[in-house]
Amino acid sequence: MNRARRAVGRMASGVGDLAQRRHRPDYQIVLFMGLLMLLGLVLMYAIGPQRANVLNEVHNTDFYTDTYFVIKQALSLAVAIAAFVFFSKLPFSVLTRSAMRLVQVGLGLAALLFVAGNLLHIDSIAANTLGAYRWFNLGPLGGFQPAEVLKIALLVYLAVFLGKRVSEGAVNDVERTVLPVVGITGLMLFIVVVLQKDMGTGLAMASIVGAMLLMSGMSWKLLTRLVVVAMVIGALLVVFVPHRRERLMTFFLGDAAADSSHVAADDSNYHIKNAMIALGTGGFAGLGIGNSIQATGYLPEAINDSVFAIMGEIFGFMGVTVILGLFGALLLRVLRIADRLPDMRMKLAVAGVFGWLAAHVVLNVASMIGLVPLTGITLPLLSFGGTSMVFVAGALGLVYQLSQFTSHSTIMESRYENSSSRRGIGGSRYPSRRRTPRN
Repeated sequence: MNRARRAVGRMASGVGDLAQRRHRPDYQIVLFMGLLMLLGLVLMYAIGPQRANVLNEVHNTDFYTDTYFVIKQALSLAVAIAAFVFFSKLPFSVLTRSAMRLVQVGLGLAALLFVAGNLLHIDSIAANTLGAYRWFNLGPLGGFQPAEVLKIALLVYLAVFLGKRVSEGAVNDVERTVLPVVGITGLMLFIVVVLQKDMGTGLAMASIVGAMLLMSGMSWKLLTRLVVVAMVIGALLVVFVPHRRERLMTFFLGDAAADSSHVAADDSNYHIKNAMIALGTGGFAGLGIGNSIQATGYLPEAINDSVFAIMGEIFGFMGVTVILGLFGALLLRVLRIADRLPDMRMKLAVAGVFGWLAAHVVLNVASMIGLVPLTGITLPLLSFGGTSMVFVAGALGLVYQLSQFTSHSTIMESRYENSSSRRGIGGSRYPSRRRTPRN
């Protein structure tokens, strides 16, 4: 019986004798990613001069020119394209063999940031943002966020670990599977949410893990228990941290939150009020490029976390609908690729990328329209900043590479076919091509 279960697991995970034939990749990944990147560049061109004027007035300087932000965004875009190409060419087998090393690098960078910031207080190395150390200060090059390394490390490590457990038929084993996953995830979330005080990134990491566990075929009973435990811990991390508690009270109580939080209503609601004003001012067709009012200093983080509200003001309802349509199309392509990969490790990796992107898009947009409390999370490929764009592009490069090994039909459909047929599980869209995959 155990031998039969292992055989089925090997077929599902693609780690047995299953031969995968390479075919052309999914070019729609490049198309949607490229369009979103170009929109981000246009947005920096539109609101960059206004943001520069605000910063020059605040810091009493003329350092920020009208082209400062669009040039930096263009440089970040170039590095992001390089990351996409790198991960699209890096053999998946090389990446999976480096899973533990990636975890070690991510944890090492996070430890270095903690020591430099919280213990030694070297602000020239560790950037202090609102009382938290989340970035390395790289001078003219900007900043680097180690949490992004932790994301990709967690994704690759769990793809290998869970893929192996699926092949052994032990994905529902609490001791061998659930506890190790909870352990590595809990450690990384402790670093990001508790030490770096970054709940938004923590939610994205939790979404990566959730998507991968769901794709692994873990039982609903176990998944439900894990979700309940995660929600309880998340609630505690909100209740016992003052600024998170104030945000939650502002979300639920609105102006009435001022009475219980001892914060002026105008201060507690300022961000979300101005985000809603920006979206409402845009109307159906928007104010047009260069006509944003909220970007002149009214809306905090106009080029970062609040970029969706600014897009609503500039492009209107019609414009943001198109932008959300691009994100939706990209996420559907990623999900389709995951559904058609016969190798469980590849399947899990792509599912993790889906959870990563979906969390950022949903949480950012939902917070800007008042559906969830403000979380401080970027909108992928559109927000200003290099680290997030580079790692998101790298993750999409991995998806692009793995899209070359999809089968013609979904794996769920294939399991009902004759398992002795090569095309039943591992056949490609183009069975006449018999090239051997590099990885």
